[in-house]
Amino acid sequence: MSGGVDSSLAAAILKKQGFDVIGVTFRTWPKEECGMSIGRACCNLEAIVRARAVAQSLKIPYYVFDFSAEFKKNVIDYFCGEYIKGLTPNPCIVCNEKIKFAALLEKARSLGAAHIATGHYAKVSFDKKRGRFLLRDGSDKAKSQSYFLFNLKQEQLAHTIFPLGGMTKDRVRALAKRYKLKTYNTVSSQDVCFIQDMSYAEYIKKKTGVEIAEGDIVDAGGKVLGRHKGIPFYTIGQRRGLGVAYSQPLYVTGIDIKNNRIVVGTKKDVLRKGLIADRLNWVMVDGIDEPMKVSAKIRYGNKKAKATISKESSDTVKVIFDEPQEAPTPGQAVVFYDKDMVFGGGWIVRAL
Repeated sequence: MSGGVDSSLAAAILKKQGFDVIGVTFRTWPKEECGMSIGRACCNLEAIVRARAVAQSLKIPYYVFDFSAEFKKNVIDYFCGEYIKGLTPNPCIVCNEKIKFAALLEKARSLGAAHIATGHYAKVSFDKKRGRFLLRDGSDKAKSQSYFLFNLKQEQLAHTIFPLGGMTKDRVRALAKRYKLKTYNTVSSQDVCFIQDMSYAEYIKKKTGVEIAEGDIVDAGGKVLGRHKGIPFYTIGQRRGLGVAYSQPLYVTGIDIKNNRIVVGTKKDVLRKGLIADRLNWVMVDGIDEPMKVSAKIRYGNKKAKATISKESSDTVKVIFDEPQEAPTPGQAVVFYDKDMVFGGGWIVRAL
């Protein structure tokens, strides 16, 4: 229970369905930060107070678990490390895999719980023919969060329930109000919940002590066009904040860590025919041997694009799009779909 409307309603629905429900919030903030009231961030002290109030109204046991050490190791350190390497991380996916559906599941089992349930907009079902658990989009296509859950393993899906998978956000708020849940009108938490009131680069410097060095902005031929503020301020496909005057809009097309340079080009330069992905997780199958047609998303906000995936090695695939896609970004996830079902996915190594 994050203290928001989604997880609150998920608990209420399961209670009404006859489940023996335990409410759990995990604290991810370091001790010195936990008491801060941090706006839309989830799992802070305000959120814990709201979640506890909902649990009391539902008459269910409620616990707060301290996962701050696990969160720092698996999410914050990963986030900072990826940016320092010139990659663009996705901490929400890693948090789901390592914290919400790993550390929390382990803790739930220690309490005797058979499943964990969250307020994610996604669906889980078991396919008897395949003998596998399947992950699907939520019914609210604008809110579906299957992209963020692609890395869940079969063991995790087997013990997961998503009560809101068949609902729209409007329906969720309406039901929460009808059930008199105090969280019915809370705002949604922001994507990177652990960064407040500072830029990513400032946060990375604060957490790691690494100096963020300025450097050159160059074109594909190496011509210097301007100066950048530091590698972590930039991501592939970025247009705003470059501070370079040019005859047409410029976009970040490459990050040269070795020479501390940001490479820029025009809109056509960020269009790519494909990508290589590694660290694969297959949901519908054990893996692939032959090329397959899928739909692929290279970031959460993108529409699915038709593509062909083929095996490159035991843990890499090549993805070739039917139509060039804008700025496949190393460090981000690419998720493969068969209609509304997550086929599998991986992490983008490089664009082609």
